Amino acid sequence: MNQDLLASLRAAVVAVLAFTVLTGILYPLVVMGIGQAAFSHQANGAPELIGQTFTESKYFWGRPSAAGYNAMTSTGTNYGQANPALREAVAARVKALHDADPGNPESVPIDLVTSSASGLDPDISPAAAYYQAKRVAKARGLPVATVRSLIASGIEGRTFGVLGEPRVNVVALNRALDATTGAPR
Repeated sequence: MNQDLLASLRAAVVAVLAFTVLTGILYPLVVMGIGQAAFSHQANGAPELIGQTFTESKYFWGRPSAAGYNAMTSTGTNYGQANPALREAVAARVKALHDADPGNPESVPIDLVTSSASGLDPDISPAAAYYQAKRVAKARGLPVATVRSLIASGIEGRTFGVLGEPRVNVVALNRALDATTGAPR
């Protein structure tokens, strides 16, 4: 065999092995180490990072999910405003919210009836949380002021003070409710 061909083949094999070790082993280990050191809560996973389905009146309800809050199938509906399926889904969600709290005269916040782009969003707007406060307080036998106080303490500001909008993590809020009153039966 030609010496040049052997030298080229040897160089190619060494390069493949070197890059396999570098990008397949060392880089992931470094990234995992940084994640564990700097962001261990997020890196190890936490229940409040992905939304969950809550349907009982004793809990705050999050944004609807086209993916069923399944991270393996993260997706939005991709329906446009003129799509009849979107209008029907929104109307059904508004009806469900009114049926769950018939005495609530407030307008339903948009984030309670439209899904997020990922279908995994655990957050709602403070307005959406406050909209549900009376229903949750009544179902839990709590004063509305207590529930509103839990909401206020759970409001997260804009990321870095400028990105996004203030929000409330529904999973964390419901866990705080359970910690306050005990999980409902």
